[in-house]
Amino acid sequence: MSDRDRSKDKNGGKKKSGRGWALRVFVLAVVLSALLSFFSTTALEGTGYVVAALVLAVFIGLGIVFDMIGVAVTAADPKPFHSMAAHKEKGAKAAIRLLQNANQVSSVCNDVVGDICGIVSGSTAAVIVTHLQRDLSTTSVLISIGATALISGITIGGKALGKTVAINQCTSVVYRVARIMHALHLSR
Repeated sequence: MSDRDRSKDKNGGKKKSGRGWALRVFVLAVVLSALLSFFSTTALEGTGYVVAALVLAVFIGLGIVFDMIGVAVTAADPKPFHSMAAHKEKGAKAAIRLLQNANQVSSVCNDVVGDICGIVSGSTAAVIVTHLQRDLSTTSVLISIGATALISGITIGGKALGKTVAINQCTSVVYRVARIMHALHLSR
């Protein structure tokens, strides 16, 4: 069997290269991480606690929402979306594409965006802790432990709640994302 034959699946089509996908995810992660870190750093420069808390909340929220999307896409059944597409409902074709690419969508949503949001929220928390320690004239490790514990609890609890919603309402979650993609012309 030649290399060319090995690179085809049993249906005669080409197999997707795991290395190509891994490279694309790597590049996406680097670019997205740089952009989100830049946004976080820029937003936190010379700001107070309110802005820092808002930036932190945005990153925690993004992590939770994208985690929900990744779970919903892997749990959803494509049948309702095929019916919607037959009736020409907006977003149905985008939903089908999301489900056809569930592995990649889940990887991007859960691993790339979710992990980056976790890292950026951690660095945002570090900035907040540093400011608190400076303003309170202390180097107490308790501030760091408290902030880390609180942020971890909010993130993990939010993701647990989000996963429950994503599994129980997967069709609705996927359809909402597909409608947004359709409205933004991201599904073409």
